[in-house]
Amino acid sequence: MSEENLAAHSGQKKPKGERRPRAETPRGCRDYFGAEVTARRDMLAAITSVYHRYGFDPLETSAVETVEALGKFLPDVDRPNEGVFGWQENEGEGDQTGGGWLALRYDLTAPLARVAAQYRNDLPTPYRRYAFGPVWRNEKPGPGRFRQFYQCDADTVGAASVAADAEICAMLAEALEAAGIERGDYVIKVNNRKVLNGVMEVAGVLDPSDPDKFAHERGIVLRAIDKMDRLGADGVRALLGGGRKDESGDFTKGAGLSDAQAEVVMGFTTARRETGAATLARLRELVGPSAMGSEGVEELAEIAALLAAQGYGPDRIILDPGVVRGLGYYTGPVYEAELTFEILDEKGRKRQFGSVAGGGRYDDLVKRFTGQAVPATGVSIGVDRLLAALAAKGRGAVGAAGPVVVTVMDRDRMADYMAMVGDLRAAGIRAEVYLGNPKQFGNQLKYADKRASPIAVIQGGDEAAKGTVVLKDLILGSQIAQNATLEEWKDRPAQVEVPRSDLVSAVQKMLGGGN
Repeated sequence: MSEENLAAHSGQKKPKGERRPRAETPRGCRDYFGAEVTARRDMLAAITSVYHRYGFDPLETSAVETVEALGKFLPDVDRPNEGVFGWQENEGEGDQTGGGWLALRYDLTAPLARVAAQYRNDLPTPYRRYAFGPVWRNEKPGPGRFRQFYQCDADTVGAASVAADAEICAMLAEALEAAGIERGDYVIKVNNRKVLNGVMEVAGVLDPSDPDKFAHERGIVLRAIDKMDRLGADGVRALLGGGRKDESGDFTKGAGLSDAQAEVVMGFTTARRETGAATLARLRELVGPSAMGSEGVEELAEIAALLAAQGYGPDRIILDPGVVRGLGYYTGPVYEAELTFEILDEKGRKRQFGSVAGGGRYDDLVKRFTGQAVPATGVSIGVDRLLAALAAKGRGAVGAAGPVVVTVMDRDRMADYMAMVGDLRAAGIRAEVYLGNPKQFGNQLKYADKRASPIAVIQGGDEAAKGTVVLKDLILGSQIAQNATLEEWKDRPAQVEVPRSDLVSAVQKMLGGGN
């Protein structure tokens, strides 16, 4: 019912000058069309097949969580819904959350922690799960930065051994290769937050007897180290000290460390050596008497040994002290997958593609619900970034072939055309009948062109009388549908006339699926 009819039916007049809603995507969000959705589906199928092979089970959780369940591990939390899209329920709504705050999930890890606690008596221990889907962040959008995006996670809950961390790293390498990232185009970097904490203890910005002391300074140190690739050593050193002024003149306050303290931290950022053994030796020097730091170094050594035993060498996975994951809940090993091939940025400059996945150990997250320590480790792949990487390497599905289009020459013979498309579909071939106005055949060709159809099936009266169909190979020329008449179309090369009974086999052959 139109707005006018609806207004008349309700006895109300439509307000004059009422503005129509704008047809636009909300800021920070995006729409995905056919080839993009197909590419994501196929990539996720490849990744999750690896997870399945490793013994992980799928899990789907609600897109809505309580803000209390999401916890304090959100950026800049000054109010209950900072960083998330949240709302407060009315009093009395729901059994448990009435009057409380709800929010769209910020990631897939916090919901897992809630599930692990809620169903702890029913789930096996360890519990190994993978999940994928959209997450939402109430942050300022920018180029390549969206408020809604997809993640694909795999986690092990209930395993304290760093063998679980080593397995996640190995599985991540397999998943990237299954998705289409060739060996040599990526590297997985492994570090340990315990090592960094040991270094900060030596530097005097961490007191094991009072974990909250110097928390603000440590936060600045972590963010500074994480910016090493972008700011370089001088920029990071400035942030460790008094602060840094960027090119625009904006000033970022630093951690306020002395030169001696800053040098200890800087030594950590440059601790990577030619071999894993040499890197471990350097880290042992840096952590000195710190028990926490020494424990972290030995965990790294065990992870390296486990990976080496499985054949994962430095061409795939390396120890790199420069890896610092930003979220506050990591308690041990952390890892990051970086793509090493070059792309051109918006200014035409060469740069490496960068990180597409990251994760680590978060032994305290489930404890928030149960009060009992529950070890956990996992990884999250940025689906949209990995898709962009595959497209940059020419391995995405953008431009993939659409369905075979059966054109309609005589609307009274629609049943015949439906029978043709039915035969094609029964053989596993993606196909459709043109359902627009068949009067202008050129419009059908333009439609087939816009659909990226590989083949058009044509059967006019002459072909029907002979019991044949014409198959036009559209892959050889995407411009054929612009202004072609039926006669021009049929005169072009790369078309064959075959018996109607041979329709399926002829299409399979043209698609490359037959002999």
